[in-house]
Amino acid sequence: MSNTTLFASIIRQFIGDVRTQQKLSPQQASSCQNILNCHTQKLGGLDYACDHCCRHYPIYHSCRHRHCPQCGQQASETWVAQRQRDVLPVIYYHLVFTLPHEFNGWVQLHPSVIYHALFQNAWQTLNTYSQHNRQLEGQLGMSAILHTWGQTLDQHVHLHCLIPGGVINAQQGYTRTQRAYLYPERVLSRLFRGKMVSALRQAAKDGKLSRITRPGDIDDTLNAVMQKDWVIHTKAHIKKPETVIAYLGRYTCRTAISLSRIMDVDDKSVWFKYKDYRDDKKKVMQLEGVEFLRRFLLHILPKGFMRIRHYGYLANRVRVEKIKQIRQSLEAEQMEKPEAKNSAGEYSRHNETKKPCPGCKTGHLYLVGLIPSEKERRQRLTV
Repeated sequence: MSNTTLFASIIRQFIGDVRTQQKLSPQQASSCQNILNCHTQKLGGLDYACDHCCRHYPIYHSCRHRHCPQCGQQASETWVAQRQRDVLPVIYYHLVFTLPHEFNGWVQLHPSVIYHALFQNAWQTLNTYSQHNRQLEGQLGMSAILHTWGQTLDQHVHLHCLIPGGVINAQQGYTRTQRAYLYPERVLSRLFRGKMVSALRQAAKDGKLSRITRPGDIDDTLNAVMQKDWVIHTKAHIKKPETVIAYLGRYTCRTAISLSRIMDVDDKSVWFKYKDYRDDKKKVMQLEGVEFLRRFLLHILPKGFMRIRHYGYLANRVRVEKIKQIRQSLEAEQMEKPEAKNSAGEYSRHNETKKPCPGCKTGHLYLVGLIPSEKERRQRLTV
């Protein structure tokens, strides 16, 4: 059984039991159905035949759903190419803002509110500090990517931030830095904690956390997390930001687990690989199928929610012009743009080269015609 079929079989096998334990959101139900349809006859495809043995080999379309582990490769490559094109000739910093686990229950009840607050307050923390920092005062640029999972598919909400080592200010134009760390980790942690807790208190007053109904839960949780040290992981500066962009690109258009990590499934359990960062070793975990699927569904984002956001001089509406100005101020040569990926669709990608026949090994496959999707077949019957 291929990994593609393996993941679909996990959903098909355990989704019924999951539904008896919890009510699926429309996004979770839609994601499961898209994964089940992916690379099947329901979505239609392309019909190939061998010019020697005449055997047919249908290739079915992918669902291209953002939570499907089988899709997203081309979209990830496109995102990486775009970010590589925007790389400035400065050092970069990689910061990770982690949300305390006390908020995990809130995330399940109000994901859009909590995720939006995480993005907004991480940026406000860095932007506020940069506006008042004597050594590096000015406007930062930041690209942020939301991750909601850990290696074992548990809930671990954190924000990866990639920041060029320089600011724009009115006096000096663009000022870059060579410091090992962007800003002090402890100061950022306390500032972020205060801003995030204040934002959530205000959200509660505005009625945006209405599903948290247990008396005193909001105040008790916010008071408790204010007594804790929040985690902001600040890594030393990066001289080759391309490596971090490539790393983050693996998660931009994909979901919590890749197909290559799933090893086996039976009628009760799922086995998958994970990395234990405590001892830096790769291990295998066995979970009951219902628990595996329950954890996977935790990471389905609300409809329309943007997982990737850009701020400061990297914001979408000003990025092109600001990057051009920064490069001119640094007297940097224009970086060559990477070749554009072919995005004309699956029809053109499968037609690029003749593939050898997997059956007879002698002939080559050629396109015979299109396979209509289930929707197209229904429409033809009603005409």
